Amino acid sequence: MSHIIQFENVGLRYGTGAETLSDITFSLAKGGFYFLTGPSGAGKTSLLKLLYLSQRPSRGLIRLFGDDMVTMPRDKLPLYRRRIGVVFQDFRLVPHLSAFDNIALPLRVSGVAEKDIDHTVREMLNWVGLGDRASARPATLSGGEQQRVAIARAVITRPDVLVADEPTGNVDPDMAARLLRLFEALNQLGTTIVVATHDLHLLNRIPGAHIMRLADGQLPDPTGTLRNPPLREPVAV
Repeated sequence: MSHIIQFENVGLRYGTGAETLSDITFSLAKGGFYFLTGPSGAGKTSLLKLLYLSQRPSRGLIRLFGDDMVTMPRDKLPLYRRRIGVVFQDFRLVPHLSAFDNIALPLRVSGVAEKDIDHTVREMLNWVGLGDRASARPATLSGGEQQRVAIARAVITRPDVLVADEPTGNVDPDMAARLLRLFEALNQLGTTIVVATHDLHLLNRIPGAHIMRLADGQLPDPTGTLRNPPLREPVAV
């Protein structure tokens, strides 16, 4: 089984304080589905920043797509970031763009022809329940609606890796289940999914997913992954 992401003895320190992450070692299989969980302050967001290349570690090795990211020249990193979809906890939508244009942005950056963008984006808007909000700007959307736009933007290009920080934190349970189905469908197309969540009820929603439990900046299990037990009964979604 090939690995798309590898961390070896990774540490992260902000400034001169104690390490936020210590001796993090794990490998993520290409096409795997992973939940990252742990209490507030455990370091989940810091670990995600390392995964989507917005932060470099203080020590250790990080390898993505077979290449060493620690020694990679900074001007090369954008090429790798384009292969990673990110759902930020604070959404980070472009305020002067409509919901449609926020979602279309990654396609335009990737050079997709404008004539091919309209159908793809409108289909995604309908899937996340925002078909009638295409022209709305972020300031006029609720927190849950902004979250759905952020998720649609992250998955629109079918990235090789999707990293999501609390992606269901601002939506109701029915929409949370629908968004997880979207992640699962993307995963079945080959995308490696990493979802950070406080919601333990989500962990059994994806049969065969792996759980990474972070505590005090460390992964107690040296492999970094534990396979979810099979569901005892179907979960209604």
